[in-house]
Amino acid sequence: MTPPQNLNRPLRVLVVPDKFKGTLAADAVARAMAAGWQKARPQDQLELLPMSDGGDGFGPVLGRLLSAKARVVSTVDAAGRLRRARWWWAADRRIAVIETAQSNGLALLPRGRYHPFDLDTFGVGRLIHAARRAGAATCILGVGGSATNDGGFGLARALGWEFLDSRGRPLRRWRELERLAQIHPPAQPALDGDSVVATDVSNPLLGRTGATRVYGPQKGLRRADLPKAEACLSRLAQVVQRQIGFDSRQPGCGAAGGLGYGLQAFLGARRRLGFDVFADAADLERRLAAADFVITGEGAVDAQTLMGKGVGQILAACHRHGKPVIVLGGRVDFKGSAPSGVALMASLLSLAGEKEAMRKPGPLLRLLAESAAAQLCLK
Repeated sequence: MTPPQNLNRPLRVLVVPDKFKGTLAADAVARAMAAGWQKARPQDQLELLPMSDGGDGFGPVLGRLLSAKARVVSTVDAAGRLRRARWWWAADRRIAVIETAQSNGLALLPRGRYHPFDLDTFGVGRLIHAARRAGAATCILGVGGSATNDGGFGLARALGWEFLDSRGRPLRRWRELERLAQIHPPAQPALDGDSVVATDVSNPLLGRTGATRVYGPQKGLRRADLPKAEACLSRLAQVVQRQIGFDSRQPGCGAAGGLGYGLQAFLGARRRLGFDVFADAADLERRLAAADFVITGEGAVDAQTLMGKGVGQILAACHRHGKPVIVLGGRVDFKGSAPSGVALMASLLSLAGEKEAMRKPGPLLRLLAESAAAQLCLK
């Protein structure tokens, strides 16, 4: 795969990055890339397409693609503190978009103040209630960026499910789930229509690759906490399997501390790869077919990028379409040769140290994109 033969003519460039986590949202990344590129190549026609595969920023990205309007609802964060959260509503198609991190996001909490045993997904249920009141026929939920590891227990309680011990007493915290004996469904379903949980991971709920052992330590679970957390979710899975018949080994159940499991088991949501949800809404195949060049990137581009993440999916799609692609990231490290079709890779760390890259990602990214465009001119 080689760049277009005549690089002096105006090129159609598709700019389709994910966020630089902790510094720039995907739309800000796209604007910075475009500004730098057009400084070196003002003749090119750029199309900006910020991307999300289900994590932080999923709501604004998908909402924009669906022409959905942001709405605000009163809910609580993972620690039970009151907050106003956004969701997105496309009234003409009755589609609701929910970014669950608007309620249970790790970024909403003071670092180190709360233990995961004291956090849950109850506030996500209030977002779903808002979608139902609006008359949603379809609800699409992106679940990345969570602070929780409750298997969707809080969400289920907010939707009207009851969790009882052997004496019929209600359980109110997920750390009590070891005593779970039975569950009672709500009188009516939480949504009348279809629901989709969008996630970029395929982990099961339990075991070595499950929610607790893979993602729990990132949220504050200590090594000594892992057996209890696993036992609580294991008991939840046993009772749900017995009474509902839903299997916790389904792909995506381990996403967002088991929220992927809870949404499938208690809301009846279908799991889809977040990138596929984005690609369908964006009509990505058509946009790629029309482009001469593609620019993509995210905060950390490495071997994990190729394991189902959005930028890796973009690289695969460019390869299918025979489109050359430039990868710009905060850090770029494939530990070997670049993936097929990549014309150029560059990182903010090649321009500045890590501290400076975190402090001034926008200006540095503009410089990086300008340099990439200038190098293209020399080919």
